[in-house]
Amino acid sequence: MKNRNKNKNKKSESRRAFVQKTAIASGILLSSPIGLEGMVRINENPKLKLALVGCGGRGSGAAVQALTADENVELVAMADAFADRIERSLNGIQKHFDGEEKLDYSTSKHQGKKRKVTVKEKNRFVGFDAYKKAIDLADVVILTTPPGFRPYHFEYAIANDKHVFMEKPVATDPVGIRKVLATAKLAKEKKLNVVVGLQRHYQSKYLDLKKRIDQGAIGKIRGGQVYWNDAGVWVKKRKPEQTELEYQMRNWYYFNWLCGDHILEQHIHNIDIANWFIGDYPISAQGMGGRQVRNGKDHGEIFDHHFVEFTYASGAVISSQCRHIRGTMRRVDEVFQGTKGSLEIGKGEITDLEGNSQYKYPKKWGEDPNPYQVEHDRLFASIRNGSVIADGENGAMSTLTAILGRMATYTGKKITLQEALNSKQHLMPETVTWNTTPPSLPDANGNYVIPIPGKTKMI
Repeated sequence: MKNRNKNKNKKSESRRAFVQKTAIASGILLSSPIGLEGMVRINENPKLKLALVGCGGRGSGAAVQALTADENVELVAMADAFADRIERSLNGIQKHFDGEEKLDYSTSKHQGKKRKVTVKEKNRFVGFDAYKKAIDLADVVILTTPPGFRPYHFEYAIANDKHVFMEKPVATDPVGIRKVLATAKLAKEKKLNVVVGLQRHYQSKYLDLKKRIDQGAIGKIRGGQVYWNDAGVWVKKRKPEQTELEYQMRNWYYFNWLCGDHILEQHIHNIDIANWFIGDYPISAQGMGGRQVRNGKDHGEIFDHHFVEFTYASGAVISSQCRHIRGTMRRVDEVFQGTKGSLEIGKGEITDLEGNSQYKYPKKWGEDPNPYQVEHDRLFASIRNGSVIADGENGAMSTLTAILGRMATYTGKKITLQEALNSKQHLMPETVTWNTTPPSLPDANGNYVIPIPGKTKMI
């Protein structure tokens, strides 16, 4: 795969600039593509058509990774609510593969280079129903819109027999979770591949440490702590010409119908690891949270900190904390305590009950294959080999776990996982058009209703 592109050195600078830009936008660090042991000879396989639905930074990065994973895959269609996002994404993806040279999108003419991107103007679809048109043209689809839309896009893709890569979280409310669970079941019945962007499941360090935990390295897990504490993300200022719906769509991170709060959108990664390493989903949660620092009009309706205790059927209790406040301790990590010792994943170290090191993961940051690339490599290898990857159910259940945590912090109540799954809470409208009134509206002063523990009710 090192010889995949003879012009790699000439293109490296422009590629690096685009990849770094999309990596920053999606909170990741990209590395070089990797090979797959035993991967089929992809050059002898028919071309797979790829569609990108959701053309932000994460979508652009995922498209690059998908196109890198397989020589015979071609991006043929793109969809987004906004035309400017499609154009920016398309130009960036093309530059990644072709340096500064531009492709004539109206004719798809390319000067002597292998075409990876052939998105004609007629196949750039804009609007809330655009996803259907893009999906219809593809064999494989990437779903990277704001997560509130994910259940509906996933349902359409599987109903139309497409293989899917979809980002986490996979829904923002329990109604969406139930839809994703049903669709994931159908995908397995149809033998369609579904990969969810919980990329730690494809990361060598996590796989190595999970194997050791399963072999009893720390005994039975009794407790743990999972963290996503940092300074927060972007804010998109309101523009005078924007409607309320456009403003919320542009600033989607701060509205629960679109994002689900940062306990869901980001901290799901760490919560998912707790579920994975324990081998179960929690039975209940209780917690606290609020909005102390990040509380302006541009911050919509979400909290800036959450703390949750997740209790599992085994009796294990995981303390979960996420915070978006500048000037505070930053930590993104997972730690577990067992009957025979402890594991700190950030350090990659297993210790005994006296704190003596028993094992240290041997590789440093950046030495392992990039898991964001690996998940696409595995997806396309599975498609080529006639195998099935079925990440949909776990993606839904870990998303539900994070929603359970949000419900606990918003209400201040102890809530069971079953109550969360059966909840009638439906944040996302069934249909969205540019005439739709957003579920959350500001008051006369431009402020949104904020959940208040002890007053906010479980629905």
